[in-house]
Amino acid sequence: MAASAAADEVEVDGRTVRLSSPDRVIFPRPGYTKRDVFEYYLAVGDGIMRALRRRPTTLQRFPQGIEGEMFFQKRIATRGVPPWVETATIRFPSGRSADELCPADLAHVAWAAQMGTVVFHPWPVRSADTDAPDELRIDLDPQPGLDFGDVVQVAGLVREVADEIGATAWPKTSGGRGIHVYLRIEPRWSFVEVRRAAIAFAREVERRRPELVTTAWWKEQRGDRVFIDYNQMARDRTIACAYSLRANARATVSAPVAWDELPDVEPDDFDLRTVPARFAKIGDPHAGIDDTPFDITPLLEWSERDERNGEGDMPYPPDHPKMAGEPKRVQPSRDRDRKKD
Repeated sequence: MAASAAADEVEVDGRTVRLSSPDRVIFPRPGYTKRDVFEYYLAVGDGIMRALRRRPTTLQRFPQGIEGEMFFQKRIATRGVPPWVETATIRFPSGRSADELCPADLAHVAWAAQMGTVVFHPWPVRSADTDAPDELRIDLDPQPGLDFGDVVQVAGLVREVADEIGATAWPKTSGGRGIHVYLRIEPRWSFVEVRRAAIAFAREVERRRPELVTTAWWKEQRGDRVFIDYNQMARDRTIACAYSLRANARATVSAPVAWDELPDVEPDDFDLRTVPARFAKIGDPHAGIDDTPFDITPLLEWSERDERNGEGDMPYPPDHPKMAGEPKRVQPSRDRDRKKD
């Protein structure tokens, strides 16, 4: 076995970050190494910091590469961590808490990459108030049989609804077959309220193309439609951030795009090699995302209207405690009461 290259020391935002085992292969098929991952995140630094700054962040780590052991790190240890690494305390639905990495500068991202982090999963909150989301995330998840073009159609509907309520919508590829659309919002509502706003938004999109869009939580009810995963706004649910690599054989990136280019792109256009060059050429399509926070009051009013019309809350994720007003968390085909009716 060839000996690993000596560790490097790299200056990042005035911090010294140690890069050990830089030649370790992280993505075997293209042969991308730990150094490649490290340098990728430096190359898109302004963009990923726009997505991560002051956000508690779960790290998806692959110390031996994407074909080795993987784990999600939600707690930053106090030993062996540089003294400048900042954390923020987040609270899980169970009531337990954790101190997660909270990037204050690009050195935090570089340090995480040194620790084998491939994917960054930030919470939709800032450290100033970890109970008040400032980002409403719309996750468009195509069901089997659909292609990326179908998801692009639904993203267009999302933009249409956002425009009608005066919100600015920011799309990005998921790094897989889906699309994420973000709305920056004023951080003065709870997770429960923002999730209800997301449900109301998703239902409005579904009404416009019910043959193409679904909000059905249970897979057996979705059919060959694009599922809008409203539970991505439940507490402790996270999405790979803008400019995060994804842990797949192609080393794709969750890449911000402009609305006018979305119909002409494919997810595989964006990977560890292509995105830095794109970023250097055109900058960040999400550069203005923090300039237009949205007041979700119209969506909460839609939620109240829907509830009056018999469309109340929807099931939470299975590991979430039972919530007030939540319907039965039972798959329809296994619901004995439903069968009796």
